[in-house]
Amino acid sequence: MALGTPAPTDPDLRTEAAVFWYGCNMTRHGELIRATTRILEAVGIAAAPAGGPGHCCGSPKEANARIAGGMAQRTVAAFNASGRDTVVTWCPSCHMNMQDSMAPVTPTNFATVHVTEALWARRERLAPLLTRRVEARVLLHAHHGFNGRVAVNDMVPGLLRLIPGVTIVEHAYRAPGHMCSAIAAVPGALADAQRATLAAMAEAGADTLCTIFHSCHRESVALERHGLRVRNWIHLLAESLGIPAEDEYKTWRNAEDPRAAIGEARVAAAGEVAFTRLVEPELRRPPPV
Repeated sequence: MALGTPAPTDPDLRTEAAVFWYGCNMTRHGELIRATTRILEAVGIAAAPAGGPGHCCGSPKEANARIAGGMAQRTVAAFNASGRDTVVTWCPSCHMNMQDSMAPVTPTNFATVHVTEALWARRERLAPLLTRRVEARVLLHAHHGFNGRVAVNDMVPGLLRLIPGVTIVEHAYRAPGHMCSAIAAVPGALADAQRATLAAMAEAGADTLCTIFHSCHRESVALERHGLRVRNWIHLLAESLGIPAEDEYKTWRNAEDPRAAIGEARVAAAGEVAFTRLVEPELRRPPPV
């Protein structure tokens, strides 16, 4: 059976229409959006991607309650108008904001489910599709904070164990906050967390650090300079499924010359001013450890 084409005669393989809300902070990781959409389709969820400024939870403007509230209301209204009964979330901040401040203010006609919950619920459909071996001893980049809402620290390893060749190694360390962006602004906190992560990998004998969320992945990819691999859990699932998901951001972040790695044509397409002011400084920033 081809990916994303369930047999319509089997009630257990019915297709569910949903919105895949990937948030407004995923522009560096487009391959994760594309791969996640295909994985959802493979397990029978026809997920229409939605994100960017037009589908923002309002948190980037939370210093201005009027603007943030307006953005949140517009997003809920768009999801209501979609006619789809489920919104599958990616970003933990978006997921929490929908529960805590968006849905309580603007009535919704949809259920909100995190992508890990959606795939975990259909893991019996996912498992037979994971046919390619991925040799990796994986330590999960686990955080406190969000796991109390959605058991990502349990479900992601459970999904990864379905992949032939993957071994999940256990360690008690958990980073603070709900993802790395929550601690990146605290002086020294991210560096401390990354040093603890490196120590945990050495103690557990892991060769691959598996991130759960996009901000953690963005902050962690430079750890490959320490001789390990950094993959998002979607990268690992996609590899076993045979879905292309090249991690270009990791290549750029670890390149000696990010501009050369990206290529002048793409720099020109982004705009020289935007690249030199917004993109290049981030890519050339020394890693925390």
